[in-house]
Amino acid sequence: MPQKVIHTDLLDGIAVFVRVVDAGSFTAAAHALGHSTSYVSKEISRLEKRLSSRLLNRTTRTLSLTDAGRAYYERCNQIVIDAENAERSISHLQEKPNGLLRINAPGSFGSIYLLDVLSQFMHRYPDVKLEVEFNDRIIDVVAEGFDVVIRVGAIKDTNLVARKFTTSRGVVVASPEYLKRKGCPSRAEDLSQHDCIAYSLLATPRQWDFFKDGKRTSVTIDPRAICNSSAIEVSMAVKGIGITRLPLFTCEREVANGELNIILDEYDPVKYDVFAVYPHRQYLTAKVRAFVDFVVAAFE
Repeated sequence: MPQKVIHTDLLDGIAVFVRVVDAGSFTAAAHALGHSTSYVSKEISRLEKRLSSRLLNRTTRTLSLTDAGRAYYERCNQIVIDAENAERSISHLQEKPNGLLRINAPGSFGSIYLLDVLSQFMHRYPDVKLEVEFNDRIIDVVAEGFDVVIRVGAIKDTNLVARKFTTSRGVVVASPEYLKRKGCPSRAEDLSQHDCIAYSLLATPRQWDFFKDGKRTSVTIDPRAICNSSAIEVSMAVKGIGITRLPLFTCEREVANGELNIILDEYDPVKYDVFAVYPHRQYLTAKVRAFVDFVVAAFE
């Protein structure tokens, strides 16, 4: 097998470029890097010359990314993060996890699946103290000072690191009593004529999308109830209030014991990815690294 040729200047200027974009100006980047503004400007010019592409639009007052610069930044930013983490993993190899670790997780997922994991983690790392919140509210990870949050669904904030550790399928469920009283919908479109329970924290709580054979069916529901807690959704559904749609992990016990029936399962299941999320580019302490690794290993 021929050896891979690595150009020695391949990474030149990348860290400076990322810092300029993050800082918003050559001057601020130079201050952060401990170099002169002229040094930073020359590094960017050399990088653009090597790439034969303009990365930044610059005027005396503003600095903006070109299309090429935006695409290059997305890749380079991760390279810089990986390089920083590589250095930290060496310099802090012997650091022992300790101190307060603040964690937030969705109520149902936390109470059903995380409690045992948290107990095992505390036994493994006796010097770590936990402050844990289980709720379904939208969290500002950085502003609220959480070290790690567990999130279900796509992570849109690019300033956060998200590490997937499990996946749950979505289900549509109703109690046997409700289905006997109101009838069982035979197709997704029938839901518009049923009592439904919606989850208010979704982007479109009144629109449920279904997929079958590559075709999407969007159904607009008129919720009998709308709430911000999956536990309340499950409780209402068990009591026969209506039909709800949610990740299977939130109602697995009720489905298993017959309190809820899965319906409309001929449609392709929606997949809910579950992530451990922590602040982007933040110094990764031993306690955070240990906890995220522990969670990932526990769910493997």
